[in-house]
Amino acid sequence: MGWPYSILPAVALMPFAYVMTVHTAPCQTCHKLTQSFVKGIERTANKNFGGGNTAWEEEKLAKYARSETRLLEIVETACEKSDFECNKLLEQIEDQVETWWFHRQLEAPDLFEWLCIEELRLCCPPGHYGPDCAQCPLGPSGVCGGLGRCEGDGTRLGDGQCVCDPGYSGHLCQECADGYYREKTSNGTQPPCSACYHPCRKCTGPHDYNCLDCNSGWILHDNKCFDVDECGTELARCPSNTYCFNTEGSYECRGCDQSCVGCMGSGPARCKKCARGYRLQGAKCLDVDECSERAMVCTGLNEACINEEGSYRCECAEGFIRRDSICVENIIPTDPEKGLFDDMTDDEVLVLQQMFFGVVICALATLAAKGDMVFTAIFIGGIAAMAGYWLSEKGDRMLDGILKGR
Repeated sequence: MGWPYSILPAVALMPFAYVMTVHTAPCQTCHKLTQSFVKGIERTANKNFGGGNTAWEEEKLAKYARSETRLLEIVETACEKSDFECNKLLEQIEDQVETWWFHRQLEAPDLFEWLCIEELRLCCPPGHYGPDCAQCPLGPSGVCGGLGRCEGDGTRLGDGQCVCDPGYSGHLCQECADGYYREKTSNGTQPPCSACYHPCRKCTGPHDYNCLDCNSGWILHDNKCFDVDECGTELARCPSNTYCFNTEGSYECRGCDQSCVGCMGSGPARCKKCARGYRLQGAKCLDVDECSERAMVCTGLNEACINEEGSYRCECAEGFIRRDSICVENIIPTDPEKGLFDDMTDDEVLVLQQMFFGVVICALATLAAKGDMVFTAIFIGGIAAMAGYWLSEKGDRMLDGILKGR
């Protein structure tokens, strides 16, 4: 029959090189696809063709329950658009889905069993594993004794080994794992495994005195497990400039104080040797103040010594800055002195020039008005001279210099 192009999953448009064979699709994908398909069947159970004469439609057309129309509605929503694996598998098994829909539903109502187990051979029935669906190990209470799971259960993968629940071990998960115990009963029943006291590898009960064997880092004495102090033995292996710190059942290597070269513990009082820039004072390695102990620790001109933890640095003294590796005086440049009229605009200077000439001319005119021929001659000559200088470029520059103090 073939499905219309419009409803084919997007994976159908991908290059052939990206389409894997059906047999490599995992069982989980097939299981999810069939579950979604069954939900689609349930969702469309009460629908029909939606036409006018239902009796005629059922007689002339296939019943909606087994119709192609219903199949296409279910297929459209069988996989989410973002689910690449589901869409890929659905595209590959188009013929099998159609066969089941039109011909095998009645005799094989379980779509998962017919499609994923029998036809595609991607899955196995529960309690079976591997390519041939071999049976998982069985115990008194089911697969792996009901206390674990079979590796590959329900798929064509795995080796069938029991992966036991926490606290259990053995081929069928019937034994207690290390760190667990099972109490004895008088009625022959088998109680569950319970946890031992935490340092015990094997025990007869939950208390610290019920130990039969100890975990690594502990030692057994009178049925109790005591922590081994690796730091007090040769068991600890710590790199240089670190020290051993004992922990429950183990130890840690922690870094020495910066004042130490090798140490036996934390802090400056546990140093084996003082680091450079430190000196033993009493029981501690303390910082050496090189600036106060040496007269010329900073030999550069105008340099000052600044003490630091374990060292020192040389900086320029106050009022000096470093320039080309030399400390020079930090002189702030000052602006040159301004003349009396330096801040005035050219137009303002021109007005002052005109006012100056006006005052001089008025003074001469007053004296000439008194009839003094000398002042009259001076007044006339002054006007002529000033007019000449006023109109000349030289005169302008001279007056500008006078007014600006140059």
